Amino acid sequence: MIAPAGNFKFYVATKPVDFRKGMDGLASIVMNEFDLDPFSGAIFIFRSKRSDRLKLIVWDGTGLVMTYKRIEGRGFEWPRIQDGVISLNKSQFEALFEGLDWKRVTPRYTRRPVAA
Repeated sequence: MIAPAGNFKFYVATKPVDFRKGMDGLASIVMNEFDLDPFSGAIFIFRSKRSDRLKLIVWDGTGLVMTYKRIEGRGFEWPRIQDGVISLNKSQFEALFEGLDWKRVTPRYTRRPVAA
């Protein structure tokens, strides 16, 4: 599994894309359709028409990196198909990447102590 170190933002394109596109084509989608910067260091996740494949792109400071994954079995749990992107937290991304239901992962909120 990819375990990105650092404080990344994760964006999922909810609409399937043409998986013949490479990293430049996917970066173009990020810029033109989502009005986001593909060179910001955020991780952009794309789904195929089949639910068992994903591609992600990220700018690592020296170049654009693309990762492709095909999962065996049922496939990935994807958000409802609509226009645009949704954002995920790191735990949700890790669940999605492993093929788990990322919608069931919720952030744990802790309250700050009032007095020490």
